[in-house]
Amino acid sequence: MKRSFLTIVIASALLTAAPASVFAQAKAAPAATAAKAGTPSQLVLTNSTRILTTLEARRGEFTKNRGALRAFVASEFDALFDRDYAARLVLGVHGRGASEADINVFADALADSLMQRYGSSLLDLNAKLKVRVKSETPLRGGAIVKVSSEYLRQGAEPVPVDYLMRKVGSEWKAFDVMVEGVSFVQTFRNQFDAPLKRKPIPQVAADIKAGKLQATAD
Repeated sequence: MKRSFLTIVIASALLTAAPASVFAQAKAAPAATAAKAGTPSQLVLTNSTRILTTLEARRGEFTKNRGALRAFVASEFDALFDRDYAARLVLGVHGRGASEADINVFADALADSLMQRYGSSLLDLNAKLKVRVKSETPLRGGAIVKVSSEYLRQGAEPVPVDYLMRKVGSEWKAFDVMVEGVSFVQTFRNQFDAPLKRKPIPQVAADIKAGKLQATAD
């Protein structure tokens, strides 16, 4: 049961840090504008609440039309990370000197794999699931902010979810998510280290897209 719930939390957490401007389906432009201009912790709280509300409102549609669910998930995830930065962190030493094209193709493959792995589990979200933001901690002189939150459900221990975010232009974007202290970036770096030692980045990306390799964090 805990493993299943963690999969749901991971799926939700992957979308929560997306800039509020991507939530066009929520039909709340004034709130989105306010959240976009707010602090990282405000973004996490506003967007997590909006995600849960939107998913509950469209649960019937998404259950019948998985294409609509995939489109929803993809549109939100596209704005979640500073994709190039996150991909470079996952690649680690293998990304040194890599071209922008190689970084981009790896980032795309990683995103696709994550959404295929976790996207459909969003339909299992309980409407009573709540998110509480606990703290916002500046790191590296404020260049990075850690937002600590908890996913709450009745009769069970809260699940800690932390976001590492940095400012890209005028927006805060996430580059790592930690569920129960487990870093996605570090997990994926460990998973893909061996393949990247044997093959060039484009080939590893192609293997991920083909399903020969899969990004898993639970």
